[in-house]
Amino acid sequence: MAYIISDEAKDLLADVKKFCDKEVRQQCKEYDISGEFPKEIYDKALEIGLSAIEVPQQYGGLGLDHITCAALFEEMAKADAGFYTTMSASFLALTPVLLVGTEEQKKWACNKLVEGGYASFGLTEPMAGSDASNVKTTAVKDGDDYILNGRKCFITNAPVADFYVIIASTNKSKGVAGLSAFLVPKGTKGLSTGKHENKMGIRTSITSDVIMEDMRIPQSARLGREGTGFITAMKTLDMSRAYVGCGAVGIAQRALEEAVEYSKTRVTFGKPICQHEAIQFMIADMDIKTETARQMVAHALTLQQNGKPFSRESAIAKCYAGDIAVEVALDAIQILGGYGYSKEYPVEKLLRDAKIFQIYEGTNQIQRAVIAKAAMRMRK
Repeated sequence: MAYIISDEAKDLLADVKKFCDKEVRQQCKEYDISGEFPKEIYDKALEIGLSAIEVPQQYGGLGLDHITCAALFEEMAKADAGFYTTMSASFLALTPVLLVGTEEQKKWACNKLVEGGYASFGLTEPMAGSDASNVKTTAVKDGDDYILNGRKCFITNAPVADFYVIIASTNKSKGVAGLSAFLVPKGTKGLSTGKHENKMGIRTSITSDVIMEDMRIPQSARLGREGTGFITAMKTLDMSRAYVGCGAVGIAQRALEEAVEYSKTRVTFGKPICQHEAIQFMIADMDIKTETARQMVAHALTLQQNGKPFSRESAIAKCYAGDIAVEVALDAIQILGGYGYSKEYPVEKLLRDAKIFQIYEGTNQIQRAVIAKAAMRMRK
């Protein structure tokens, strides 16, 4: 396995696996059907400190290294990808605070997560997904304050978040160079959230619009210098992409395990289908893809951990892992046959969950654009 972790981290991983097996895996099946947010499951997760695994030790968190976090996130995604999405989204929002925030902002945001809170990262808008230059949310200076107006969409954790990182335009004429980042506490006047999205997959995560109507915040809420919001957002996504790969690998691993288990019990032509060469080759390819993706994730995170350039490698890890999660889930459905198509078995859910990993935190088309540009620079 690509994740080489300490004995202490292995004990923590075993505890997380035990929790996910007991509290998440089966329970989330019901919430996948209803589309409700399983608050009681998350309350238990927050109680055991899963909201603080990436919070630096100096701010009260566990401060785990990237590889250990990857192993934990994969285990969460194996149990339920929506659960993984909810837990990892808070760290996505914390990243820009740790990157450019003041010491006071870092302490405040980290404390919210250590206390068992949630956070949301607000970049995407109805007309600004892959094209961040089309952000319509504005932040207009008014004395010592900013007044924000706009709407973010598809924001994970939005209805339950304790704080939001919002990317808004402070100078429309400058395009992306006019974007700035802001740290916004819940309960701020003028801040509201829309209805929970009825999603195809990751249905145990809660997703909605974030709406700002004449929302006044102090200048001290700005993260970094004015006009650096786009750079901060891109660095944040660079750092998070390999972790998205962790979630995709978790789905693929679960699909592989479900297919292997079924193939041992399903008998055709007098023997279990796992003894048929055609099925064996499918399982082998599923395993190759899953482990390759895991190795790519580990490599990207190791580079990041050691302060080396990692943007290209993170894009590769996210893109490949997202693609193979869909492929492996499809193969699992094929191996289970008609049962794979039935909601009584888990593999159809894995396919629905897997699809978002080709879309969120930068579509795989955008990842390929990043990879291609990096490849062309390397060959100059």
